[in-house]
Amino acid sequence: MSSDTKPRWERRKDARPQELLAAALDLFVDRGYAATRLEDVARRAGVSKGTLYLYFENKQELFKAVVRENIVDVIGKAQSELAAADAVPSAELLRMMLLRWWTDIASTRISGLAKLMMAEAGNFPEIAQFYNDEVIQPGHGLITAILQRGVERGEFEPVDPVLMTRVVTAPVMMLMLWANSFDPCVTEPVDADAFMDAFLNLVQRGLTRPPVPPAS
Repeated sequence: MSSDTKPRWERRKDARPQELLAAALDLFVDRGYAATRLEDVARRAGVSKGTLYLYFENKQELFKAVVRENIVDVIGKAQSELAAADAVPSAELLRMMLLRWWTDIASTRISGLAKLMMAEAGNFPEIAQFYNDEVIQPGHGLITAILQRGVERGEFEPVDPVLMTRVVTAPVMMLMLWANSFDPCVTEPVDADAFMDAFLNLVQRGLTRPPVPPAS
């Protein structure tokens, strides 16, 4: 039986995990990890707390599912794209991946999860370790691989790829946190698109190795 022909109650049951994840994302971003209660997530999703427990064992598992649904999947797709982009110049690939990070995560409501982690990681070390293992390390690994690729191909200056990963990701993190914290309060908000364009142009010029002139 297709989803369109199922009884309404059965279609609703199939949709519940996604509805719970959407409700949890809103509450985690609005209230933080500590202040989010499972009964409030259930109420936001229109189900009972008991129903929530059918899908998620506790708040920690619910948070992990939210992160995996909204961030880890994006990183996985980017890793697949990198593996299939052998012919793409490294500078273009780096620009594409940093823009993807901005458009798919950092400029969206999902970015509130990063702000949450920076604020509450010290109080919840298990959650912090999970976020590091499944988001930070794979995300940094993706950028490091592109930088290493560019250095090995002679397209980039001989930089330390691990160190340079932190250099090129920090401005995007700053912009993301600014958008979540200060933009609603200031009279002259940052033009995120102009910021990203200026930043990426600067990175590309700084990393790109000039062609070697032919020997006379």
